[in-house]
Amino acid sequence: MGAVLCAIAAVAFSGKAVIIKLAYRHGVDALTLLALRMLFSAPLFVALAWWSGRRDRARPLSGADRRAIVVLGLVGYYLSSYFDFLGLQYITAALERLVLFLYPTFVLILSAILFGRRITALDVFAVAVSYVGIAVVFVNDFTTQPGNVVRGSLWVVLSALLYATYLLGSGRLVGRVGSMRFACYAGVVSCVGVVAHFLVARDWHGILGQPAPVYGLAVLMAAVSTVMPIVLTSEGIRRIGASHASIVGSVGPVATIFLGFFFLGEPITAVQLAGAVLVLAGVMTVSLHTRKSAD
Repeated sequence: MGAVLCAIAAVAFSGKAVIIKLAYRHGVDALTLLALRMLFSAPLFVALAWWSGRRDRARPLSGADRRAIVVLGLVGYYLSSYFDFLGLQYITAALERLVLFLYPTFVLILSAILFGRRITALDVFAVAVSYVGIAVVFVNDFTTQPGNVVRGSLWVVLSALLYATYLLGSGRLVGRVGSMRFACYAGVVSCVGVVAHFLVARDWHGILGQPAPVYGLAVLMAAVSTVMPIVLTSEGIRRIGASHASIVGSVGPVATIFLGFFFLGEPITAVQLAGAVLVLAGVMTVSLHTRKSAD
């Protein structure tokens, strides 16, 4: 059951890119769509934070915990999500998910720079394999897909880097606060940040003047690709542990390739699949070796 929950969560997370691309077909911009996603997600985050706090008999947050949650929520959910949405304006859902899936390699590199973690030869090899895979998919999309693939990829790389920063900063905090409770609190913070950004940069009427399909897709993204995966991942990790959950989670980028094919008409090529295999192999090697070293 834990593996099933993690697999469903990975596919649901991956579906976010497809939903975003579908919404862009109706003319909505990245910031407005992100604001809609967060507005619809906020009540669910609040309800889940209250429920998880009661279920786990969570202790009150200290002032330092609150400040850390605010910073990490803004970095990991607001800015990271915003850059991801910007990137998806230019690249395919499949390339976006593969680039975003590089975040464990960024965690490894940042850990070495900031905390002096030793990088082994196996780590170097795994990172190199991952980046070769991304290069293969990037070149394939650069030569076959319309749009500014370079700009889109850079936005998503920045998104993955910020998400890696969020994970590094949240490690100890999750142990004190609880994984689901922390994720929901950070989600609420990000909702506030996104809405504030929207109010400064856009007219509030922009929220109200979107086509009906945009609202439907935003609700779907909030429920199915934002809040539900957080719950399922938390429950899955509780049953099978983080290491096994990371293995099951590798189904996400593969799912995006096929979801993009069925719902967006994005082509599936042998070159793309080969690059995906390299990325998954490298990232899984880094993830499992890192967890084994931590154990």
